[in-house]
Amino acid sequence: MAAPKKAVVGPLVGAVVQETNSSSFLVFNSKTAELLSHHQVELTQEFPKEGWVEQDPKKILQSVYECIEKTCEKLNELNIDISNIKAIGVSNQRETTIIWDKLTGEPLYNAVVWLDVRTQSTVENLSRRIPGNNNFVKSKTGLPLSTYFSAVKLRWILDNVRDVQKAVEEKRALFGTIDSWLIWNLTGGVNEGVHCTDVTNASRTMLFNIHSLEWDKELCDFFEIPMNILPNVWSCSEIYGLMKAGALESVPISGCLGNQSAALVGQMCFQEGQAKNTYGTGCFLLCNTGRKCVFSEHGLLTTVAYKLGRDKPVFYALEGSVAIAGAVICWLKDNLGIIKTSEEIEKLAKEVGTSYGCYFIPAFSGLYAPYWDPSARGIICGLTQFTNKSHIAFAALEAVCFQTREILDAMNHDCGIPLSHLQVDGKMTKNKILMQLQADILHIPVIKPSMPETTALGAAMAAGAAEGVGIWSLKPEDLSAVLMERIEPQIKATESEIRYSTWKKAVMKSMGWVTTQCPESIDSAIFSSLPLGFYIVSSMMILIGARYISGTSE
Repeated sequence: MAAPKKAVVGPLVGAVVQETNSSSFLVFNSKTAELLSHHQVELTQEFPKEGWVEQDPKKILQSVYECIEKTCEKLNELNIDISNIKAIGVSNQRETTIIWDKLTGEPLYNAVVWLDVRTQSTVENLSRRIPGNNNFVKSKTGLPLSTYFSAVKLRWILDNVRDVQKAVEEKRALFGTIDSWLIWNLTGGVNEGVHCTDVTNASRTMLFNIHSLEWDKELCDFFEIPMNILPNVWSCSEIYGLMKAGALESVPISGCLGNQSAALVGQMCFQEGQAKNTYGTGCFLLCNTGRKCVFSEHGLLTTVAYKLGRDKPVFYALEGSVAIAGAVICWLKDNLGIIKTSEEIEKLAKEVGTSYGCYFIPAFSGLYAPYWDPSARGIICGLTQFTNKSHIAFAALEAVCFQTREILDAMNHDCGIPLSHLQVDGKMTKNKILMQLQADILHIPVIKPSMPETTALGAAMAAGAAEGVGIWSLKPEDLSAVLMERIEPQIKATESEIRYSTWKKAVMKSMGWVTTQCPESIDSAIFSSLPLGFYIVSSMMILIGARYISGTSE
């Protein structure tokens, strides 16, 4: 009996999406933008010390290989010919930093994740070296000096990991964000793998000049980063190299964007003033500012939005970054055991329909936009004997929405024209309670696409549109219409403002919570003071003597 004929579907484009908590591979029809199949693998982070967040680069890479192979198997089961996959795009968690050995292909240290705050003392030391009247770091990069970005993570690794120091000395070391690590391996690794990144990921390192679109020698000298370990910087849409193994061998990798830029493209925010908010591990609001850099006066970042071709213009964005969004749900599940699955939080929150005056500030990694306060820490306040786990669950969802309100307010001030609605995407948008809360707290409609995988769609669009591939048109008249759901506010604006003002009061309570001086240094400082040390030892001897005397008198 003859084998069933493969369905003619295509041409197709694949998208690797490597996020903090998962990796996935998705395949789209380039003519209709229809998602045909996908596979996802969950990932974990490691927390070796308080404030440290790491991941295993080899597990990340293996998860991507697994997702590609499993998706191809699913396509075969659907009778879809995988030879129709003509290009692959890559989207990734940004800022996360990896250094590996180009001769062996082995990572020289774990990936230091964007959420990691071990570098706070490094940031403070570097801050003292920036003239108050000439913040050349921010003017060149659009970024504040923060633990968030790659340069300080890389500086810490170079200072503290002997294997990395040795590899740099011997010119064996390569640095990259997750996209660079994946593309280098997928295009051959030690066998002439391509060491590259794109302008969006480069713009998050704090080593990249967003005006000249090049690695900046002054920045590299300031952070003391050797420029020979940096990847080549390309546009977001061009052929970087070919897949060298697996079911998709010889397929070009031709798209690359940091995840938030990919979501901006996937939401088709190609016009100046269009914005989107992505709800993932963190929460990220980006507004397209066109071909000009707009520098924020309200705590937002200036970043590269996209450059869709080697000879195409670069577009910029203002970005509001919130460190903890979906991560707070994981914390309730993994640390407190309030829920068993992330989906359960919607059911818990629905049971009470209110936080009953409880406010949750999830500043686990300090506060990002608009405050940029690394000393902040998480607090739950407004508790009473009536408060239960359902109220805390509701407060956690509200926290995501209040943080979005803060960065939206900042965005409106910087842009001068308030957004009339908010386009949203990301896995958390499946939560109906969250989306209604967001509309209520912003008091504007929330617009949600029926297909939430806009990050993957953006990476696929960039890959399919690349010169030499040319199977996905980005002309406005050719872009497929996406079905949208509109969520309207259901509470009065006055109620929204009262709740928001209480939230702001709670935020103030979370700030200035920690200093970088560790307890060990405090102890050693006390006992290095001879008079104070003598006083403490003398007091202890008197106390022991007194107890001895009182014991003998009985």
